[in-house]
Amino acid sequence: MKGTMMEYKFMPRATRLEVEAPHQVAGYASVFGRADKGGDIVMPGAYAASLRALAARGERVRMLWQHDPAAPIGIWEEVVEDAHGLFVRGRLLPDVARAREAAALLAAGAVDGLSIGYRTRRSEPRAGGGRKLIELDLWEVSLVTFPMQAEARLQGKSALGAEIAALRAQVQAARASVAQI
Repeated sequence: MKGTMMEYKFMPRATRLEVEAPHQVAGYASVFGRADKGGDIVMPGAYAASLRALAARGERVRMLWQHDPAAPIGIWEEVVEDAHGLFVRGRLLPDVARAREAAALLAAGAVDGLSIGYRTRRSEPRAGGGRKLIELDLWEVSLVTFPMQAEARLQGKSALGAEIAALRAQVQAARASVAQI
C-alpha cells in the first residue's frame, strides 16, 4: 500500500460483532447517516463500486485484527451494503493463534467493535466539520477495541440477530427481483 493513505473508521457497540458460534462473527462494519467522532458520515451507496470491483477481480475484503496488515485473522464470507449500512459475516480461522485470542476476547466482551480501512474516492465537506463520504474504496474490515461512533447504543444479541435476518431476507428478495429483470 505504498504511497496510499488508508483511513480508518471505528464502529460502535450497536454494530458490534455477533458471535454466532465459536469462530463465526457478524455485524455492521459501517452504519449510514451517523456522524462519527471525526464528523464524517458514510452515505448509502458509498461501498457499491468498490464491492463490484473486488468481485470482478475475484478478490475479497480482508479481515484484520486492529488494522494490522500483518495480522489477518479470518475471512469475510459476506460483505453486503444494505439500507442500514455495510453488513459483514465471516469466520475467524481457528488455526491462527491471534484468531483464537480474538475469539476469546469477543466471547468475554473485551472486544466488540468493527472498523473499516478504506481510501476516500469522493466526499463533500459538511457544515461544522467532517465530510459526507460518498464513494469509498474498501480494503479491510477489522475487529477492534475502540469504536468511533460513540452515540450508537448497544443492542441485545437477539435483537441484532433478528434485524440482521430481516435485512438479509430483504437483500435476497431484492437480488432475486433484479435477477429476473
